[in-house]
Amino acid sequence: MTSAFFVPIVDIGAWVGNGSPQERERVARELDRACRTVGFMQVTGHGVPDSAIAGLARAIDDFFGRPLAEKKRYVRPAAEDRGYSPPKSESLSYSLGVDPVTRMNDFFEAYNVGASAADYPGSGVSAADYAPNTWPDDAFRALVEPYFAEARRVAHTLTDIIAVALGVDAAFFERFAGHSLDVLRMNNYALDPGEIDLGADLIGMGEHTDFGIVTVLWADRIAGLQVLGTDGVWHDVQPAEGALLVNLGDIAARLTNDVWMSTLHRVKPPVINGMIERRRSAAFFHDGNVEALIETLPHFKGEGFRYDPVTVKEHITAKLNGSRAGVKNLGASREAARVRAAGPG
Repeated sequence: MTSAFFVPIVDIGAWVGNGSPQERERVARELDRACRTVGFMQVTGHGVPDSAIAGLARAIDDFFGRPLAEKKRYVRPAAEDRGYSPPKSESLSYSLGVDPVTRMNDFFEAYNVGASAADYPGSGVSAADYAPNTWPDDAFRALVEPYFAEARRVAHTLTDIIAVALGVDAAFFERFAGHSLDVLRMNNYALDPGEIDLGADLIGMGEHTDFGIVTVLWADRIAGLQVLGTDGVWHDVQPAEGALLVNLGDIAARLTNDVWMSTLHRVKPPVINGMIERRRSAAFFHDGNVEALIETLPHFKGEGFRYDPVTVKEHITAKLNGSRAGVKNLGASREAARVRAAGPG
């Protein structure tokens, strides 16, 4: 019998508004509990305007509704983490060193925009690490940028709360992520029915953990997202009305020696009458400064450090080489073992 599984709801309104110190401390405790037990949470009270979300959804609909040949004009080199990714050009499970059913088989398409070097004047960062964006047109940009700004604000609010929950000084994440490798990845899971092999193990997005500090996810309230619980079972997760799904990435797990969980998740889009039901999502990845050294915090050492120090750039590069270049990441053995031990879901 499957054990009870739920994604906690955390209202961060006290941090978005003028909450009292007691209210803010309560939110930090709730976030800490969610991070220790699930690694995912439903965040309410975030203050993102409905208009920003509606604009993002219109941009997603417009771009992914275009002919494939037109969309492919916006493919960029994988290392830049920008532009368009066609269906079956990636395999997220490779970022964990896990072999997919077939090489580069994930059935989603995506469009990435992110923080560029121009966003951080005076920081000394390079365009090689913080690539400029490619915008399909001004209308798309005008709809996406307001949501990007809101998601970034939510991520910064979350790291303020995380600093309290972790017992580090208030400026910790300012130093660690003052010029963060922030990326917004817009995903689409709709495909023509003729492209679907119903006898195959259909993978919308393969098993993976997120790479950075924290991910802020807007998604349709459509089935598909699955989270691997501590019981070794894949559980379906849908966002609550008005909530953003937030999950931790690998950097948070490394900082806490795995006391906080970078939870494995995947997307298995539902097939109805031979067609994949449409599902959209947009994940804002807040990853930290490219040169920042990821080291376990001293007060989380416990019986010994599980992770060797690594820079954000080194860690992200190994993950991206797996998912986009098909170079198996051999540095994620614990996560890979959890995938192999999990039930079929």
